[in-house]
Amino acid sequence: MTRKILILPGDGIGPEIMQHAVRVLEAARDRYGFEVELEHALVGGAAIDAEGTPLPATTLELARAADAVLLGAVGGPKWDALPTAQRPERGLLGLRSNLELFANLRPAILFPQLASASSLKPELVSGLDILILRELTGGIYFGEPRGVERDASGQRRGFNTYVYTESEIRRIARLGFELAGARGKRLCSVDKANVLEVTALWREIVDEEARNFPDIELSHMYVDNAGMQLVRAPKQFDVIVTGNMFGDILSDVAAMLTGSLGMLPSAALDANSKGMYEPVHGSAPDIAGKNLANPLATLLSIAMMFRYTFAQARLADELEGAVSDVLDAGLRTRDIAQGESASVQLVGTDAMTDAVIKAFSQRLDAS
Repeated sequence: MTRKILILPGDGIGPEIMQHAVRVLEAARDRYGFEVELEHALVGGAAIDAEGTPLPATTLELARAADAVLLGAVGGPKWDALPTAQRPERGLLGLRSNLELFANLRPAILFPQLASASSLKPELVSGLDILILRELTGGIYFGEPRGVERDASGQRRGFNTYVYTESEIRRIARLGFELAGARGKRLCSVDKANVLEVTALWREIVDEEARNFPDIELSHMYVDNAGMQLVRAPKQFDVIVTGNMFGDILSDVAAMLTGSLGMLPSAALDANSKGMYEPVHGSAPDIAGKNLANPLATLLSIAMMFRYTFAQARLADELEGAVSDVLDAGLRTRDIAQGESASVQLVGTDAMTDAVIKAFSQRLDAS
């Protein structure tokens, strides 16, 4: 069985990391028989420069035909002056909406080797394993109407619409309960039900869904308190389910608990587990081409692809284990070297990926 994967390097550090990510897929093919057919296309700023649009029709067509999509990163100051509808990020949003990727899984797992790289005390984050489930195709990022206009006095007025339908809330809540059932059986739903009617509806529907999952402990939390609790006592959480905007913010907060955005993978899934996989970090144009970027979030995103879209748990386990092996060996990119002892070895993108691929291959050979 051959799996079709679309490779979208994107902008900034995306292309230099993605060339190594392809090597991981090739190692899975050569060592494990994981047959893949890779297509490459443009998205984001690179697509704007080449074709005048952040999401060319050919890219969307290839994405629809693929079993999974692996994305680098999009955006950068080069395109910041463009109108909102024409900026690189619209390519990313367009992929999510057109492919109906409604469920964004963002794990925040602290590798024990990186406890000193976290912004919190080791005793607060040691053993951290949180899964943030973010609704990805609704909410304020997609609501209409939106825009900037001038009122009768000539003053500019910006507006966005925060909207969720019952079915959108119900399907992400149901998935949250299912994911919690496979983990620690605790689900925290985050909203702002005290001031926003749409999230009052969110809370009501989550409560209704809870009746179908009596073995799951459900709690509710306002988003401001959730942000505070993530940095006060993060291990109280197992699975967090929330809307698009709140999930965007909270997952970046959770990233700093793990030491760096460079350690966080993500998956965006449709109802049939077809997914787009990408690191949580951005395009980091300031370090692009300098062999400084941390590739581990992208490599861990591939592990999520193995696990969720292709049901290859062994490949996922071995790739995650390879990352742990390399961290055990003391290799660190610059972003995860803070607070470490002098015994660690500072390496760049190339050396870090070489080490992971070597460890991954050895693990596959040994088993």
